[in-house]
Amino acid sequence: MAPGRRTAAFERKAPLLEAKEVQVTIGGEEILESASLDLRRGELLAIVGPNGAGKSTFARAFCGLRRPQGGEVRWMGVPLTELRGRKLAGVRAYVPQRAQVPTGVTVQAAVNIGRSTHLKPLQGLSGEDREAVRESIARARLEGFEDRDLSTLSGGEMQRVQIAVALAQGAPVLVADEPTAQLDLGATAAISKMLRELVSGGMGVVLIVHDLALAAAIADRVVVMSHGRTIATGTPEAVLTGQLISEVWGVQAELVHREGRSALHVEWLDQHQT
Repeated sequence: MAPGRRTAAFERKAPLLEAKEVQVTIGGEEILESASLDLRRGELLAIVGPNGAGKSTFARAFCGLRRPQGGEVRWMGVPLTELRGRKLAGVRAYVPQRAQVPTGVTVQAAVNIGRSTHLKPLQGLSGEDREAVRESIARARLEGFEDRDLSTLSGGEMQRVQIAVALAQGAPVLVADEPTAQLDLGATAAISKMLRELVSGGMGVVLIVHDLALAAAIADRVVVMSHGRTIATGTPEAVLTGQLISEVWGVQAELVHREGRSALHVEWLDQHQT
């Protein structure tokens, strides 16, 4: 092997993802001051926080889509700085909050593109690649949608396509930025169930989400961010306390668990208001 072309060696026992004290400055403004998390195999980790907390910026930074000015990110023990192109695509798949929806592109073609990270230039899909695409479409519950144009899909259907595209990469980690935003209750439940199924299958999932009740219902652990910092990490029961919710979101609320279900009880109006 030529000097300077050392291949990154992933560590099987290392966490899927470790991000420590990540800092990001954009246009001279510090967006992330010190953000940290770790992701384990077979875990759904939710990043929550108010608007402007830096959640999406943090995700883009540890996914290699925005260069941090400080801190450290490792994927399966390998520094992010050693991962580029296909090597990075092989460890994480990123589903953005707002994806462009081109006209004239079918669901099948979109998911095929997701598999392109496994192909050499000008190489077509092999039988193995086509099977991986078929399985990704099935896991995203899109069978029967293969010939549909992306521009004809509903919001929930388009989110499932984005997840199928990500699954076709074959990466062990899925990072989804607000995949349930602007979806109705039924579509939100379907996406949530799908993410839990991926975790049950051994993947690691990082979910950026505003909905605290949803995070509490489906996440194994939550990371709470405020003003560009990670301020708490742990199980939803341990972290999303009434005191923390009051301090971070400025509302009186309580996370209630009963018979395997969770709900967020919010004091929407001042009890003395008439």
